[in-house]
Amino acid sequence: MVQTQKSQAELLFDAQQRKVRLFRTYVTISWVVLLGLLIYIFSGPIELDTEFIRKNALFIAGGVWQTLFISVVSIIMAIVLALLAALGRLSTFPPIYALSTFYVSMIRGTPLFLQIFFFYLALPQLGIVFPAIWSGILPLGLNYGAYMSETFRAGISSVSKGQREAAAALGMTPLQTMRRVILPQALRFAIPPMGNDFISMTKDSALVSATGFVHEVMWRATRVGRAQFNNLEALIVAAIFYWGMTLILTFFQSRLEARLGRGDR
Repeated sequence: MVQTQKSQAELLFDAQQRKVRLFRTYVTISWVVLLGLLIYIFSGPIELDTEFIRKNALFIAGGVWQTLFISVVSIIMAIVLALLAALGRLSTFPPIYALSTFYVSMIRGTPLFLQIFFFYLALPQLGIVFPAIWSGILPLGLNYGAYMSETFRAGISSVSKGQREAAAALGMTPLQTMRRVILPQALRFAIPPMGNDFISMTKDSALVSATGFVHEVMWRATRVGRAQFNNLEALIVAAIFYWGMTLILTFFQSRLEARLGRGDR
């Protein structure tokens, strides 16, 4: 009887797996059809200068590492600021609470594009001059730190009061409780949204090209596109590189989320 029940459970599991595989197959086929449609549109009714693409694709690709460097440094800065802002918003000390809420409100209330130009054009008027690449990294980090602070705050708040009381009963200080009990659980809660923010930041890093001195993907694409009057081709190549980076990062994010999900089970 046990073997019969086990075989039925296995049959049900196999049926569910086949259903999942079939769904993924249909999605893959649909992606291939849509991609083929795009290729047909841009190689049939719309004539592209393939010679321009062949000659300049590597030049545009040279900005990928600059894009990733800006994104990685900015997201590290954003994580630190988000954690500090989240702790400040949970503080009962008025000046710290006011500082954190003022930072979040001001940054979230102004466009990222304005913040980049503020660092690049406005601060030098006050005698504060940053290298061009840091004029992009700093506003990106500040901007995403303000938005990510809500994720950290929610993660910290999700830790039950009982765990805090248990830590206190064990003789832990508030700092030890935060470091050993609360933050590990909050970070586990915040990791998936952080992955989404990093992917978004990779694309928003294109705004840094507006300074004209950071040679990432968008800057390189607009430069050769304007110089040779092939803006369509140049921007399509840039879009392919951004899309490729997004697909790769999304893949790793999904693997990380699946790993965390197994831990929850």
